[in-house]
Amino acid sequence: MSEAPGAAVSLAEAPAPADTPSKPLEPQRVQPLRRPGRWIVTAVVLVLVAQILHGLVTNPFYQWDRFRYWFLRPTVLDGLLVTLEVAALSAVLGLLGGILLALARLSGSPVLRAVSWTYTWLFRSVPLIVVLIFLYNFSALYKTLSLGVPFGPAFVTFDESRLATDMTIAVIGLSLNEAAYAAEVVRGGILSVDQGQHEAAAALGLPQGYQFRRIVFPQALRSITPNYVNQLIGLIKSTSLVFYVSLLDLFGAVQSMGSTYPGDVVPLLMVATVWYLILTSAVSVVQFYVERYYARGATRTLPPTPLQKARAGLAGLRARLRREAAV
Repeated sequence: MSEAPGAAVSLAEAPAPADTPSKPLEPQRVQPLRRPGRWIVTAVVLVLVAQILHGLVTNPFYQWDRFRYWFLRPTVLDGLLVTLEVAALSAVLGLLGGILLALARLSGSPVLRAVSWTYTWLFRSVPLIVVLIFLYNFSALYKTLSLGVPFGPAFVTFDESRLATDMTIAVIGLSLNEAAYAAEVVRGGILSVDQGQHEAAAALGLPQGYQFRRIVFPQALRSITPNYVNQLIGLIKSTSLVFYVSLLDLFGAVQSMGSTYPGDVVPLLMVATVWYLILTSAVSVVQFYVERYYARGATRTLPPTPLQKARAGLAGLRARLRREAAV
């Protein structure tokens, strides 16, 4: 059968198209999304920060020459050492007391639960200054303290006026107050541990004390650490109240010098402010590394340190400059 004229040519018989050289695609730079609102807010914030810094530097009312004079004076440094000592002792004792109160609150004994709840409720309700002043006048209520049989003979008797020094009163008052808040922090951290961890440890037949020390508490520290560090920062600032029980801490030393030199009140307050900023900043740095340490089992990659962030930022800036130079 002959093929009709004008019939379509089959694909198999169609001539192959001529090979055309493919042109390489030129790299296109991705343009970031423009955010004018962000740039406006950033500019406003920078202007405000610049004005605040300019006011701090140029305002003669701050008397920065007197600030430099007082910053490292022995009186101020002695008060700083007292602040560090009171804060360190109160933090350790408060945390230990908080752990005991949290365990009592989570125990199966209704008496321990009731005592722990009552203690936490009481010291979270009463202001710290009231606790310190009450302890400072405690000898007026109880001149002697004794250990023995209730309503019976006493075996050991203490003279409260000799034991209750200014440092002792400050540490005890801050520790009692701190333990109430630390108890809730620790209890929340323990409750944050997955219940399966408790069940797995119990299935292995591990003693309860070992379960808490090696399994539950290390995991709870991931939640306890940031919250308790916030408490620790508040504790450092709360040490300024021990001045009212005649203990010359950092704030007490500044207040005493301000009474002696009324013209230097503002620079002395700035001295105390800067030292408190240094102390809280140091605690925040420790907090970052402690959190990073306990995050090893919870995250796939550890958060970068500030030094690593700076190196990555410099590397990114160099790469960006190279790309712009190449274009």
